[in-house]
Amino acid sequence: MAKAPPSAKRDRIKAFTPALVDYTNDVIYGDLWERKALSKRDRSLITVAALVATYRPEQLVSHLSRAIANGVTQEEITEVITHMAFYAGWPAAMSAAQVAYTVLVEGDKGQ
Repeated sequence: MAKAPPSAKRDRIKAFTPALVDYTNDVIYGDLWERKALSKRDRSLITVAALVATYRPEQLVSHLSRAIANGVTQEEITEVITHMAFYAGWPAAMSAAQVAYTVLVEGDKGQ
């Protein structure tokens, strides 16, 4: 089983919601992200699109950094955001673009 990436935010809530953090670490990162049918790069593209579509900017921060680490390019991320504007709504995409700019251009990696 793979180890979940470090997260100060998960560490912060571990005592408050231990089962949620354990499921995140063990099931999401330890199992789901390790399945072989999709690459981690593809999973990152899917996750970024889902987070844009469901307006989850706080989660988008860390997943943008993870996407870059998994081989997704900044250009591909901007294309996902633009594409999602027509399927998930303009406000969601515009908000995601602001988050992506902060993370990818200004360098706030969500740590």
